[in-house]
Amino acid sequence: MPRSMMFIFAGLLGASGFFLPNGGQAAESSWPDLRSELYGQQYIGASQKVVSIDAPYRTENDARTKISVDVRAPEGQQLKRVSLILDENPMPVSAQFEFVEPVPAFSFASTMRINGPTGVHAVAEMENGQLFMAEGFVKTSGLGACSAPPGTDPEEALATLGQMEMTLRRLVDVKTLQHSAEASGSDTEIDVDISHPSHSGMQMDQISLLYIPARYVDTLDIELNGAPYAKVTGSISLSENPTISFAVPGTTRRAKARLQDTDGTVSEVERQFADY
Repeated sequence: MPRSMMFIFAGLLGASGFFLPNGGQAAESSWPDLRSELYGQQYIGASQKVVSIDAPYRTENDARTKISVDVRAPEGQQLKRVSLILDENPMPVSAQFEFVEPVPAFSFASTMRINGPTGVHAVAEMENGQLFMAEGFVKTSGLGACSAPPGTDPEEALATLGQMEMTLRRLVDVKTLQHSAEASGSDTEIDVDISHPSHSGMQMDQISLLYIPARYVDTLDIELNGAPYAKVTGSISLSENPTISFAVPGTTRRAKARLQDTDGTVSEVERQFADY
């Protein structure tokens, strides 16, 4: 998907209906226009056996809402790319995983900034170009998380910007194991905790009263056992100090993540998982 497709702002949203600041829903959703802009007239199958979303119906924290996506490719097919779309966010295409080598199944979760009540779509693209999707809806307080003041002082945030922690874990909880492992084909996940202010460009410095320039996680390249695995493309929809979790093969013994933000800052973290 072209990078320009990530930027579909208020003009498009306003043309097809939007969610009001007080939390009320306008008559129409942005999804039909988004779908047309992103995928044209291509058929998108809806099957929970292929794609599913786990998101709260009403979030307790607009600025940090965990959304999970599970994908299992149909028999004989392989997954090439999966996108998380928050329909009413200023930058709707909010996170995307693209695999170096297609995989049969995958799951991921991320902490997201949700600007207002919104439809949520996960679209999975198979290696043969076939598309599948799942959809949900998240209610919020309607306060506008993308323009809310940062949770940390901007100068303090810059001091730790780019620092990352990586943890590999086995899913030991039976319910979690059934929910995630069955979908992703793996009982092993990696959590990447990222220190980054994720400035949206819509936030105002509370002292200078000037808008803080947009600066957020642009890409996160993942290597497993020394080989490229996937590229994550971010957006302003990632929460401040986001956590991104994703399924990995049980044979994973070493992992590396390389982050680049929209200002060009690059940082890396690498872990050897000797205890697995």
